[in-house]
Amino acid sequence: MKVIGIIPARYASTRFPAKPLVDIAGQSMIQRVYQQAKHASSLDEVIVATDDQRIYDHVKSFAGNVIMTNSAHQSGTDRCAEVIRNITGFDIAINIQGDEPFIDPQQIDLLVSCFANKQTDIATLVRKVESNEELFNENKPKVVLNNTGKAIYFSRQAIPFLRGIDPKEWLQNRPYYNHIGIYGYRTAVLTEVSKLPISDLERMEALEQLRWIDNGYTIQTAISNHSNDAIDTPEDLKKIMHKYFSI
Repeated sequence: MKVIGIIPARYASTRFPAKPLVDIAGQSMIQRVYQQAKHASSLDEVIVATDDQRIYDHVKSFAGNVIMTNSAHQSGTDRCAEVIRNITGFDIAINIQGDEPFIDPQQIDLLVSCFANKQTDIATLVRKVESNEELFNENKPKVVLNNTGKAIYFSRQAIPFLRGIDPKEWLQNRPYYNHIGIYGYRTAVLTEVSKLPISDLERMEALEQLRWIDNGYTIQTAISNHSNDAIDTPEDLKKIMHKYFSI
């Protein structure tokens, strides 16, 4: 089973333009993500997929693997699908978020392990919710799992609803899970899902993975204990600098 890790990286961002090139204690964000991914023992190859010459040139400058992709892509999934159309020979593709400079390589290995089951077509990670602040934060999507660890639904709301119980006490009555935005796909399945039109559930929740569920695909999950630090805004960067470098 050959596995490629793909890091989609675009220059344009409404909340944080040029985010992949931002300096984090002497290294760019995209370089940190790339280096963390290279430490994952399960990956046979790691490549950055971008639509911007500045990012392309920068990745080349630190001897990273990089490919130019179409600027019209609407999602990282679409960008990953273009990569596997042009780079053949891989069975599994891992879509690694380009804004998590301290991603734990063991998380990547955990995700890849889901494909030891030949029935797994798509996989992702989840983490147990630890606070009510997380539970009711609409920017932290929640996942409902069935008894085999497959995702039944993703929502920005806290689900399931516990009837007759004060919402402040929901965490004391059952486990809830946040979604961690890293995906794995069998390469043939990645090609298929990249061709699907936006679904109603996806449009309502603004969560891409609902498109796959809407179309009958199953999503296997694995539970990670690692807390991911994504950088979506300049304010997030300030928090990261303080957390990791006391700056």
